Amino acid sequence: MKEIINAIVPVAGLGTRLLPATKSQPKEMLPVGKKPIVQYVVEEMVRNGIQRILFVTGKGKDSIENHFDPDETLVRLLRENGKEDLLAELPLSLVNVNFFYTRQSHPRGLGDAIRYGEHFAGDDPFVVALGDSIIGLHADSAVIGRMAECFRANRASAVVALLEVPEESIPRYGIAKPAGGGEIFRLEDLIEKPSVAESPSNLAVAARYIFSPAIFGALEETKPGKGGEVQITDAIRILIRRGEPVYGIKLRPQERRFDIGNFESYFETFLMFALSDPQYGPGLRATLRRWLDENHTD
Repeated sequence: MKEIINAIVPVAGLGTRLLPATKSQPKEMLPVGKKPIVQYVVEEMVRNGIQRILFVTGKGKDSIENHFDPDETLVRLLRENGKEDLLAELPLSLVNVNFFYTRQSHPRGLGDAIRYGEHFAGDDPFVVALGDSIIGLHADSAVIGRMAECFRANRASAVVALLEVPEESIPRYGIAKPAGGGEIFRLEDLIEKPSVAESPSNLAVAARYIFSPAIFGALEETKPGKGGEVQITDAIRILIRRGEPVYGIKLRPQERRFDIGNFESYFETFLMFALSDPQYGPGLRATLRRWLDENHTD
């Protein structure tokens, strides 16, 4: 089976839950520590063997394309001014990756965004990585590599990353019905945002997928749901009902999903990444402790 070198990164969402910060910039470009969110996502892809990345963009997303464009003028200025250390923070290590861009004219759900990548993927399997979710602290995750191994070993049509969520969070996610236990298992079903009573497990879809081209046929059969959106969960269910091999793989404890979808999660993610920064983390921790002591009230 072919190596998986293609990835589709949907970044067309409006980011309304992060207004006003996202009024004039994509939520995927909000900084987390020293880097924008989407740079962590791309670096994770590259570490796991991805060589070609298609961004599915939308209105107001031009800064993502600009961020990954080579900027020879900036590089020259930094070198001339003795600031070579700053070059390590830029996405210069990604120059051997081929970036492509297409535009989703209207946000009609994740399934619709993935359909824009059909000609890009062709007959090859591909990764889908949501552009607003980081897996692992500083994107230190090998889950894509493990998913690819599962995909090849089982000749799968789809592999879905999953994480355990608390009961009260179940209605916010697509939830898996596993056919067995362990870290890797075949899926019997996926249910989009079930109630706690209807949920078959607490295993939620975790922003990373691998698909064979069979997903595009399933997406064509998928009817739009609430708000006219085409849900990828519904398309995966079509594959499962056809009897195609669809697998789930659980994130490991260190592979926490940082889903930057609202200010609470954004603030928490930024704080954790900043505090763990080897250069600035120790000083920030001292400042935070001092501030908390000075402002502590019973």
